[in-house]
Amino acid sequence: MRLPLMRTQTTRNRLKNGPPTFGLGAFSLGAGVVGITLTSVSTRLRIECAYLGTAYSGWAKQSHRITIQGEIEQALATVLHTQRTEVKTVVAGRTDAGVHAIGQVAHVDLSDSITLKGAALSSLAKRVNGALGTDDIAVYSISQAPEGFDARFSALSRHYEYRLADRGAHKNPLKKDITAVSPYALDSDAMNDAADALLGLHDFRAFCRPRAGATTIRTLQSFRWSREPDGVLVAQLSADAFCHSMVRSLVGACVAVGREVLTIPDLRNARDQGERTSLWVTMPAKGLTLVSVTYPPDDELAERAVSTRGKRHLDED
Repeated sequence: MRLPLMRTQTTRNRLKNGPPTFGLGAFSLGAGVVGITLTSVSTRLRIECAYLGTAYSGWAKQSHRITIQGEIEQALATVLHTQRTEVKTVVAGRTDAGVHAIGQVAHVDLSDSITLKGAALSSLAKRVNGALGTDDIAVYSISQAPEGFDARFSALSRHYEYRLADRGAHKNPLKKDITAVSPYALDSDAMNDAADALLGLHDFRAFCRPRAGATTIRTLQSFRWSREPDGVLVAQLSADAFCHSMVRSLVGACVAVGREVLTIPDLRNARDQGERTSLWVTMPAKGLTLVSVTYPPDDELAERAVSTRGKRHLDED
């Protein structure tokens, strides 16, 4: 028996009465299988996942290339017994080819025609993992999204980590897929000075590969370097959002300062000029991991999504 996702309350009533709840249907599908009717449910689901990006051409779907989005959507379509075009995901951080994630967030909107078969929503993540058939991608959870939730536009900040083994670091073979390598001896104090110089609200065009119609104005909320006991440098960065290749370019600028081939005043000047430059290189993707995404309380999700969609300006507070 297939059970349709049912909407039995209006949005107004759901907001008035609190978060929607799952209602159990008064029937059974046999031993070990629970039949449920989702009597008060939005059709937007929140997905939390992780992946080793080494073998993938980034998050976003591409024809004739294997991507994280493509694999997850195909697995969802398989489990939900529907066409892949019926399960389109929206992601918090659209990671590039070779970039990893341990705290990625996405949402998917299910059409009225999609039904859940046999098991409750609580088992959906397990079934999707089975359909993925790989250890490179792990879906942690799939849950009903709160009212107003948008994985991309409701986010307050994204948090990334970049691992870099310089000349003096002990290279760990077990972490080789998530750690970039530099042949230089780098000054971590100078790199932190560079990171400090980049904080705040700026137009980061010099650090981004612009996309048509997209702003490059971002607020870099935090950026710090530290050394692990084995000598590997680890950068931790947070921003309201990052544009294409921005994190790896910021890291590259710090590496140039750490090598003493770029001064802090020259770095600030390049940032303010807003043009792509050869003063630093964009670092390899393998060292970069999306660690987590921060969202506001549920009752502020919709408002945050509306404000985020507005174009940024440098004169904002």
